[in-house]
Amino acid sequence: MCGIVGYVGHRPALPVVVEALRRMEYRGYDSAGVAVLDGSGASRVEKKEGKLANLEAALAAAGEGGFPGSTGIGHTRWATHGRPSDRNAHPHVSGDVAIVHNGIIENFAPLRAELEAAGVELESDTDSEVAAHLLRREMESGGSGGDFVAACRTVLRRLEGAFTLVFSHAAHPDVLVAARRSTPLVLGVGEGEMFLGSDVAAFIEHTRDAIELGQDNVVVLRADSYEITDFAGEPSEGRPFYIDWDLAAAEKGGYDYFMLKEIAEQPGAVADTLLGHFQDGRIVLDEQRMSDQDLRDIDKVFIVACGSAYHSGMVAKYAIEHWTRLPCEVEIASEFRYRDPVLDRSTLVVAISQSGETADTLEAVRHAKTQKARVLAVCNTNGSQIPREADAVLYTHAGPEIGVASTKAYLAQITANYLVGLALAQARGTKYPDEVAAEFRQLERMPEDIQKVVDSLDPVRGIARELAGSKSVLFLGRHVGYPTALEGALKLKELAYMHAEGFPAGELKHGPIALIEEGMPVFIVMPPVEGRGVLHSKLVSNIQEIRARGARTIVIAEEGDEVARPLSDYFIPIPASTTLLQPLLATIPYQAFAAEVAAARGYDVDKPRNLAKSVTVE
Repeated sequence: MCGIVGYVGHRPALPVVVEALRRMEYRGYDSAGVAVLDGSGASRVEKKEGKLANLEAALAAAGEGGFPGSTGIGHTRWATHGRPSDRNAHPHVSGDVAIVHNGIIENFAPLRAELEAAGVELESDTDSEVAAHLLRREMESGGSGGDFVAACRTVLRRLEGAFTLVFSHAAHPDVLVAARRSTPLVLGVGEGEMFLGSDVAAFIEHTRDAIELGQDNVVVLRADSYEITDFAGEPSEGRPFYIDWDLAAAEKGGYDYFMLKEIAEQPGAVADTLLGHFQDGRIVLDEQRMSDQDLRDIDKVFIVACGSAYHSGMVAKYAIEHWTRLPCEVEIASEFRYRDPVLDRSTLVVAISQSGETADTLEAVRHAKTQKARVLAVCNTNGSQIPREADAVLYTHAGPEIGVASTKAYLAQITANYLVGLALAQARGTKYPDEVAAEFRQLERMPEDIQKVVDSLDPVRGIARELAGSKSVLFLGRHVGYPTALEGALKLKELAYMHAEGFPAGELKHGPIALIEEGMPVFIVMPPVEGRGVLHSKLVSNIQEIRARGARTIVIAEEGDEVARPLSDYFIPIPASTTLLQPLLATIPYQAFAAEVAAARGYDVDKPRNLAKSVTVE
């Protein structure tokens, strides 16, 4: 959600800023803009509704000479206050001040009223614009002694909400001031140049040395230096880290779109997430500030997450309860703290977030901490806010995921959740060491089977093209097949804008069977024949019920399942696995199906409408 970039250095700022915005497109946006300080006491601003190409066309019309200067800021906006339009796009300007903003300024209404009472005419419908006017008035009033940096801190102390802000001033062309509260901001440190980005994709082309800014941090940026303080001006420190993935990881690599590439990268994402987490016969986490005794004292587990991460948590519930015998609840993060859950020091809250900055999940973590609960984070972004506030961390190693619809990050989350379950079982003694080792060895074999599924997706794409004109698709499953069905439906809704629903197959006769009509596509994940045969026989009955009503059945089942094959209008084979691990295989055809339907319908697979990769406001 929203991409922020900034540059101070020795190069022309405009191409650096525009390229950074291009690398941030995956976050989702509806308009884009830039401001460049020309060094002579003026700044040039251009902003346009729609895709980055619209902005680039406007910049080309102005000519390269129209935007001189080596300091600039840029923004891709995802609308919160005010509809997408040129005037609501960022940067916002007030006199010599230009700002870009991510998040929500929750007290913007009284601030706007104050400005209007003072005769200020606001030009947009956004909450963001008030920050620009407040800074200009602070500079003009002399309340901060005319000091640009001090004036920025004064304004920041007046703002409430979750936000990242970058301030520029035409009379100070060699400096940018940026701040974050709850929403992400990363500093890139180059040689004679400094970068700002909502994530490292913005500047990885230029530097691998980065600093994660902490909560309520302000950074003052010049070409050859940076200074980090809190909002009051007291010295503070960010967290330095090195970016260990290369530029190619953020490029399409010959694929038609990022999502196709990321589907293909899933065997590696699962393997990398497992790497190094079984040492000396024990499951180990990345960061752990809890002892085994702390884990033994746990008597209940809550999993909090949003979207696809929530579905991965539903899969985790089956594994955690089966392996540890602990009660486990899965909660949508946006509802968690508002329903006043019962938490104490014996409660473990597992927070799952690809970005580590998901606003609802972060607030759920903070609520859990106020109730003295323990928090374990599962995250794909090293050093982001949720891991920083957690008691233990398990990082997924999916690498950068550019496509808005999650694929490899989702499978990596499922994998990490299994490791969380095994770590709990190990600490609590509900599984013997040899049993933990056996489960881990099964996980280690999964990337090979995932590769087999990835290599056999062409028939799925053919089915997708055939069914792309359908008006509705249903997804059914039992046990871990149910959250897999939910994920399949979500992918189709996200990418193809189709009505799609996932149901527990046992609920069919309690209402959803009324939706079945002649020719309707219905996906079914068949559980393995071995291990939980009763589930398999129940699904066979469900298939018979929907076939009797004219539905077309698309069945995902083990290669040797000769019971399910004749009941399938379309049969999609996957390698045999245990029931608990099957989502690592059965999810992949759903991803490919949704992407191909979207492409067949002429939609942008990587950037579905109205969606953002990282949701950093509630």
